[in-house]
Amino acid sequence: MDEVAIAGIGMHEFGRFNDKSYRDLGAVAAMRALKDANMTIKDVQAAFCANVYEVSSSGHNVLERLGLPGIPIVNVENACASGASALRLAYQAVKSEVYDIVLVVGFEKSPRGFLHGAGWHPWQESTGLGVNPLYFALSIHEHMVEYGTTREQLAHITYKSHKYAVHNPFAMYRKELSIEEILNARMVSDPLTLYMLCAPNDGGAAAVICSEKTAKKFTKNYVTIAASVLETRKRGDMFVPALSAPTKTSYPTLAERAAQSAYKMAGVGPEDIDVAEIQDVDAGSEIIYSERLGFCPIGEGGSRAQKGETSIDGRIPINVSGGILSRGEPVGASSLGQICEITRQLRGMSGPNQVEGAKVALSHSEGAGGNSCVTILKR
Repeated sequence: MDEVAIAGIGMHEFGRFNDKSYRDLGAVAAMRALKDANMTIKDVQAAFCANVYEVSSSGHNVLERLGLPGIPIVNVENACASGASALRLAYQAVKSEVYDIVLVVGFEKSPRGFLHGAGWHPWQESTGLGVNPLYFALSIHEHMVEYGTTREQLAHITYKSHKYAVHNPFAMYRKELSIEEILNARMVSDPLTLYMLCAPNDGGAAAVICSEKTAKKFTKNYVTIAASVLETRKRGDMFVPALSAPTKTSYPTLAERAAQSAYKMAGVGPEDIDVAEIQDVDAGSEIIYSERLGFCPIGEGGSRAQKGETSIDGRIPINVSGGILSRGEPVGASSLGQICEITRQLRGMSGPNQVEGAKVALSHSEGAGGNSCVTILKR
């Protein structure tokens, strides 16, 4: 059976755009992806559109800007994993030969302030427990107590993010920060200071998915999808809205299950990954997930990052685009933006942030409610 390929990618810059609607953001990303694939909307047979906070049938409204060609359109919502979940549906549609060319679009104009509606019970909302930074802070604080992770290591994650985001035209924050500035910034939820947290924002991302045989007809610049996995929490799992599980458990966490499934599907292991974009809505999450995805032993994520192992020239470059910490998180577009970033890496198009010789790349996203997506691409 023919491999499934990403023939084109496109993004609308991430940030705050008061003069643009979600329709504008999604349409720009979609048009850029089609142009990148040397295709038009007339070539597309179906579309999956990811969004969290907009109106129903928002994908239809976005594609109306491209001519609304009368193709099947499915709107997808899976919290922060929405974009990658939509890509998985497109992958399955092409792999099963239901369609040959499918468009995936993610877009969002995120509400300002703390994100709402992320799976909390009314009692959590009414007692002040319904805010993400609290859960991010609890998770990394537990990690610090258990493994000796330090605030300086957290600051290094943010320092690395902003250092690389300077060169990323799609990032919201493109200014370097010193370790001292990060540590001395306003405390939001101990131990996380302001710069250790991402900002919800606006943006769009898109990808054209097709069979490898079809991709070759339009472009030489495609990559193949070696694995596209979605795991969700099951009965008995502890549900923490912001993260899949506490740091220490007697069972594989959601991210670990997704990673194991993806590695098996792709026929690779964590040691084969050349570059990765992983969930870093806060500095602590990058540390925790670098361990759960198998890139380093449990408890060593912070120390190894501080030693440079996750930098561009390190053993496993992680979030060298600037990550979500610097790019920001337009929720419906965020995980699809990660996939666009690793696609550019495999194409050798990441400029000063390019990882030399990257052939296998991984994207990981974690969504509220208990959703974990892992996508592995090959060149």
